[in-house]
Amino acid sequence: IKGNINAPIKIVEYSDFECPFCKRNHETISVIMEKYGDKIAWVYRQFPLEQLHKKAMPVAIASECVAELGGDKAFWVFTDRYFEETLTNDRTDIDTVIPKLVAESGVSAAKFKECFESERTKPSVEVDVADAVETGGRGTPWSILIGPDGKTYPINGAQPASAIEQMIEAALKSAA
Repeated sequence: IKGNINAPIKIVEYSDFECPFCKRNHETISVIMEKYGDKIAWVYRQFPLEQLHKKAMPVAIASECVAELGGDKAFWVFTDRYFEETLTNDRTDIDTVIPKLVAESGVSAAKFKECFESERTKPSVEVDVADAVETGGRGTPWSILIGPDGKTYPINGAQPASAIEQMIEAALKSAA
């Protein structure tokens, strides 16, 4: 989770690290987080589409190892930097990039290596994928905006910031 865990608006995003539309969506949600501050909690969930992106599952497992070893802050350093720095559609040399981002996140390289090679975080990634599909996700990014009153607003694909802001404003008004 990035932002205020008690925020009135939660955006649950199911994302694939190798998806070009997820990269665009990551930039958009980052801008929205800056604009709305403590009114938003960004919940990241894994949705690697292995049939399209062979490198997505290893990166998802790596990010979850970083989260396990370093917490939310380390996870977001890894995730933000991955989306900032890499190409999409399996064009990233993950054998070079992952260790670099692990170091930037402040996580022990040895502990990371043990976690990553064991694939112990893969079951949690698989749970996220199942949740994405169960909630209506058919592609990435798939997001659900949850308003203060619990009403949900589906966000299919990488929408412009203005469209997401309209949903946020509608959710805030409907709860008032």
